[in-house]
Amino acid sequence: MDMDFSPADAAFREEVRDFLAEKLPQHLRDGARRTPGVFVEPDIGMEWHRILYEKGWVAPHWPKEDGGTGWTPTQRFIFDKESALAGAPGLPVLALKLVGPVICAFGTPEQKARFLPRILSGEDYWCQGYSEPGSGSDLASLKTSARIEGDEYVVNGSKIWTTHAHHANWIFALVRTNAEVRPQAGITFLLMPMDQEGVEVSPIHSMSGDHEVNAVFFSDAKSHVDNRIGEEGQGWSIAKFLLENERGGSCHAPRLLQSIDTLAELAQSQPSGVNGAIAHDPRFRDRLARARLDAEALEFTELRILAELAKGRPPGPQTSLVKLLASNIGQEVDTLRVNLLGTDALQLPLERPLYGNESPEPVGSEMAQTAMGRYLNNRAATIFGGSDEVQKNIIAKTVLGL
Repeated sequence: MDMDFSPADAAFREEVRDFLAEKLPQHLRDGARRTPGVFVEPDIGMEWHRILYEKGWVAPHWPKEDGGTGWTPTQRFIFDKESALAGAPGLPVLALKLVGPVICAFGTPEQKARFLPRILSGEDYWCQGYSEPGSGSDLASLKTSARIEGDEYVVNGSKIWTTHAHHANWIFALVRTNAEVRPQAGITFLLMPMDQEGVEVSPIHSMSGDHEVNAVFFSDAKSHVDNRIGEEGQGWSIAKFLLENERGGSCHAPRLLQSIDTLAELAQSQPSGVNGAIAHDPRFRDRLARARLDAEALEFTELRILAELAKGRPPGPQTSLVKLLASNIGQEVDTLRVNLLGTDALQLPLERPLYGNESPEPVGSEMAQTAMGRYLNNRAATIFGGSDEVQKNIIAKTVLGL
């Protein structure tokens, strides 16, 4: 595979770099760097969202006719990589990369006209209702029900680990509309307003003290039948499409490699406690080198997937390999960061946010202040979005033919 960028792609990379240098404010870079959670807070993410919206660059994964950029997969990779290198905050992925492409692919013209412009502008903030207390990795066993009464669905049940539900005004959810057929065939994909009676959001605080996820309870909550995406019983197929979009075409490796470079630089001055800097410790160097090689191999895998996408092929089961590798490499990087920073990394301030004028003073360094929070939050990476065990089963069945 030719790994060199074409002259057009090289010119696009320079355009992206110039844009980031001019339009990405330092306070957003600082906020992203000092956020220990998996997702940045909306005040940071949405400010960056609006900047990209004004440029027309907020939805690289959407078709151009629906408001996307029209970029090639290679251009999307270049933008993601340069954004990572520049320290740009993450965008609200639940809207732009998950439900947005679903509406583009499965929505009616009326649904596209109603929902897509408000996602692009940031007027609507979305959360995802998939997992339930008894249905996590076995998502097909979900029990949240939706029955039709007149021209509305009446929804009862609960969802859990619902990221940013306390900020969202809409939720896209998998609900059971038929309990008499096989589990996968009775699931429907439904959009629901959050600001209504019958919807209760209960916070779940992580071990780090962050409030990112929630439990959501539905008690005769309502949503118009026009908010159903696809047909009744099509939810499982739509959910698989969504998960392939979540895992495929991703750009995990550049952010991992950037973190590894930061650790390598810090190791030059961080004392080992024995003799000289920890950069000279052969055990640390070995682990850091292994993490770098794994991240570089992941980047090649992501590029191969992008090459398939450029040929018009779906992401396929190799996206499970990306999810598996990215989660585990990320956890290794978090462990190395904690080991490198030593006792300073044990601090775990409960104040949030850790950026801005009222943030607490760090012990040692800003990186040390967020190290333990990042470590604790990212322990869930091998569970959320499909656990390691689920990904290995997919790889064994669809890739290895076992």
